[in-house]
Amino acid sequence: MSVLISLLIGLVFGCGLIVSGMSNPAKVLAFLDLVGDWDPSLALVMAGAIAVGLLAFRIAAQRPTSLRGKPLQMPTARQIDRRLLAGSTLFGIGWGLAGICPGPALVLLGSGSAKGFVFVLAMLAGMALFTAYERRSRARQAQSDAGK
Repeated sequence: MSVLISLLIGLVFGCGLIVSGMSNPAKVLAFLDLVGDWDPSLALVMAGAIAVGLLAFRIAAQRPTSLRGKPLQMPTARQIDRRLLAGSTLFGIGWGLAGICPGPALVLLGSGSAKGFVFVLAMLAGMALFTAYERRSRARQAQSDAGK
């Protein structure tokens, strides 16, 4: 049942991305082009998403469990650090260059788009590189700690 609910939620999310235009790289790039032929319509989509997200997080913060009875684990990190800024910058650069972010990339992949395929491959490669980097950093830290 959980898989079916997840599938349904994913389909609703994907349909929302399509209807809003967020899965159309040209529309996204027109939104990001502030000095050219700017298309502000996605600002309304983002504002609506932020409003829904804020409401959902407010409600969730007051509950110990989800609607299905599972424990809720709200984010606790509040620190803006170098890693957050670097990741946000890389995400923004990628979004600005391609006009695609992860959710719409999966919609494009599902529609058979070559751009979606390339983006998802690049995203998976980036995730693999990050994982390898983190493992290497932890191993170095462990060696450094053991040598003290």
